[in-house]
Amino acid sequence: FHGIISREQADEILAGVEGAYILRESQRQPGCYTLALRFGNQTLNYRLFYDGKHFVGEKRFESIHDLVTDGLITLYIETKASEYISKMTTNPIYEHIGYATLLREKVSRRLSRTKNESRKASVTSEENTPVEKISSLVRRAALTQNDNHFNYEKAHNFKVHTFRGPHWCEYCANFMWGLIAQGVRCSDCGLNVHKQCSKYVPNDCQPDLKRIKRVYCCDLTTLVKAHNTPRPMVVDSCIREIEARGLKSEGLYRVSGFTEHIEDVKMAFDRDGDKADISANMYPDINIIAGALKLYFRDLPIPVITYDTYSKFIDAAKISNPDERLEAVHEVLMLLPAAHYETLRYLMIHLKKVTLHEKENFMNAENLGIVFGPTLMRPPEDSTLATLNDMRYQKLIVQILIENEDVLF
Repeated sequence: FHGIISREQADEILAGVEGAYILRESQRQPGCYTLALRFGNQTLNYRLFYDGKHFVGEKRFESIHDLVTDGLITLYIETKASEYISKMTTNPIYEHIGYATLLREKVSRRLSRTKNESRKASVTSEENTPVEKISSLVRRAALTQNDNHFNYEKAHNFKVHTFRGPHWCEYCANFMWGLIAQGVRCSDCGLNVHKQCSKYVPNDCQPDLKRIKRVYCCDLTTLVKAHNTPRPMVVDSCIREIEARGLKSEGLYRVSGFTEHIEDVKMAFDRDGDKADISANMYPDINIIAGALKLYFRDLPIPVITYDTYSKFIDAAKISNPDERLEAVHEVLMLLPAAHYETLRYLMIHLKKVTLHEKENFMNAENLGIVFGPTLMRPPEDSTLATLNDMRYQKLIVQILIENEDVLF
């Protein structure tokens, strides 16, 4: 550390010594620090930050020495192999390996069907597909014979990752360089790629059940693809139980069950998945199961009615003409991700059944709209005012979906 010195002084100190570096305090901004690094016969200056670890970009290091070492490796690779790097993604192995080959036809079929037909979920199976012994490079790709996979498109959930020992990109098959944070890993399926390669990987993530640590608070599409089901098993299990013994229960979904018992149900699903026991022997009060279902929807990181479609649904609800409003709601429904659409469709069919027992349970479509409006849709920005202003439209959207489920879905 050389205190407050100018760029020119730093350049004089480092002149002629490749790979040398010093730290200095900025003359223009006292309290801000700069890493001056000699590379390629010139002095490079980087704003240096510290939050418990030292960093210039997104990588964080325990020491300045490690930061410089990683930086020199990166600079050398980018300088000496720029042509090589620019060509890495032009002929990826990803397009020729088992995973992409097996999925490509199914994905194209789903996309064409989405444009021309309704969005009702369908199942495809791979008939007579030989299961080849695939290297660890594409271990995620193994699709077992006759294994059903729901045609839900899902983006990879990439996060910066530090690989121990030499590692190669599973998209372009090229080496990942650097000391730490050499690339990114999909936390749902385990795909390892360069950060720049991650931009080209298609939305074909097949989540590994071993990586899904819980059921509640898990992305809806991730959960259904990991369990290979059309809808979250929580939704199926709870609705099945409610329809078996609770449709005539007074105030169904409006009356709350004991919070601690609802939390017990949540923990049971997180621990046991679709084997969770929510029977009458375990939970006699059906309001506990109804509460657990509502909690599942509230805990979703992306609501069933997604943030991307929220404002469009609200705008549709504001249309005064009933026929035009219904058509607008239908158009926005087509924008929902397939897993969200299927979950919403299944729930609305169930809620329609609830309204058929209105004389016993006193829950009509409007009452259910009041309950499920804020549960199924939330504004993208966490604004109490926006939520309050939109509550009547949230209620109206759910009411419309229930009353017209046979037409809309």
